[in-house]
Amino acid sequence: MTEGSPQPAAERVLIAAFEGWSDAGSATTTALQHLGELLGAEPIHAIGADGFVDFQVHRPKISFDESGERVIDWPETRLYGTVHRPGREDNDDADRVRRLDGSVFHDLFLLAGVEPARDWLAFADEIVDLIDIWQIDSVILLGSLFSDSPHSRPIITSLTSPNAELRARTGAERSDYEGPIGITSVLDLSLTRAGVPTMSLWAQIPHYVHSAPSPKATLAILDKLEELLDVVIPRGELLTEANDWEANIDRIAAGDEDMSRYIRSLEEARDAASAPETTGEAIAHEFEKFLSIEPDDDELA
Repeated sequence: MTEGSPQPAAERVLIAAFEGWSDAGSATTTALQHLGELLGAEPIHAIGADGFVDFQVHRPKISFDESGERVIDWPETRLYGTVHRPGREDNDDADRVRRLDGSVFHDLFLLAGVEPARDWLAFADEIVDLIDIWQIDSVILLGSLFSDSPHSRPIITSLTSPNAELRARTGAERSDYEGPIGITSVLDLSLTRAGVPTMSLWAQIPHYVHSAPSPKATLAILDKLEELLDVVIPRGELLTEANDWEANIDRIAAGDEDMSRYIRSLEEARDAASAPETTGEAIAHEFEKFLSIEPDDDELA
């Protein structure tokens, strides 16, 4: 792709995540940030915050640029991609997202921002237009939610898609959820109506550690993306951070008998319910329980 001009390419995929209601433990936005660093992705388009973002909730930030001028950074939604410039070649030794044959995977786009406070349909129309302009083939929408999950067990992920071909190819299920939604559900429906294949990938996070980032959930999301895209994603420091995260919770729980007892009950429930979780029944139950909470009352708000 040359700078400023989208060029046709096969299998272009967009991965989207938004701060806010659907980003428990910052798991999805951290996954996007990690991918962006591996890709060397740069902003290639921005959707202005005006009309979409509540600036009293997500305030603009002021800083100094390289020339010493004061500039305002608005909470825009940005599309990131890999920009190829003449004379710049891939470093074979660098940590990059690679296909299974070892070649660098360039055709990956990232969409990051805060969940809009208003005009969701107009916002979704902007995304649909971007998909068309950059000739993107499919979209993966990321989400993470708090649930009755023990931190000491593998993070559960769920994958749904309204597209029959993607369901057959990936093992995704068709969502039958009814209830309150976030911006990712609006995008899912708008993109589907525009003929763009979509998948939604969600991770469950222990609700009793809601105030801390969850690198273990970020790893679970990257594991699933690796499988879906047939690529290799270097994990960097995330493995160490996930181990430290789990060890820190163990240490806190060891000094709190009530917390330890509660975690043991979650572990026993998880182990006893392993079969239904494998088939997706328990995942769907937790997902619906989470989404049935109105955003204003939810811990993610």
